[in-house]
Amino acid sequence: MPKQTTIKPYLEVKELETRYRQATDPVERSQRQIIWLLAQNRKVPEVAEVTGYSASWIRELARRYNRRGEEALGDKRHQAAGKPPLLSAELQQTLAEDLQQPPPEGGLWTGPKVSQWIEAKTGRKVRRQRGWEYLLKMGLTLQQPRPQHAKADREAQAEFKKTPRAGRSRPSRPS
Repeated sequence: MPKQTTIKPYLEVKELETRYRQATDPVERSQRQIIWLLAQNRKVPEVAEVTGYSASWIRELARRYNRRGEEALGDKRHQAAGKPPLLSAELQQTLAEDLQQPPPEGGLWTGPKVSQWIEAKTGRKVRRQRGWEYLLKMGLTLQQPRPQHAKADREAQAEFKKTPRAGRSRPSRPS
């Protein structure tokens, strides 16, 4: 028979219930419900069935709560700093300035060319996709004309553009 999971009495069971029912964040609310149910001496499998969380997660949450109390509850992902960006603010500014000029190899700036620029400035190997992402982040896209069909009649196209839309005949639709 597994050992009963106990909760340290930081708060009375009634106060745990009140805080559970008043919680507005869904993650915090679920965690408070789990702690409240465990504080009523309910067994972990029963709490798992009621809440839909795994028994191992419920035990981990109980351990965290017993160590740190109320501070252990809630969605901590919002407080995570996250990974620092690949390019610092200064390098992003330098890239924005360099993108205003043609690339050293000539032509237009492309994702691979920007990724090569990033590699040269940071000394880190980056994928070509990262260059495209920074191009978009800087508000730029690859600008090139639409392809033209080799057998297109330029005069017919120019005449078509001059004709008002109302004057064009529409194909009939089957009933």
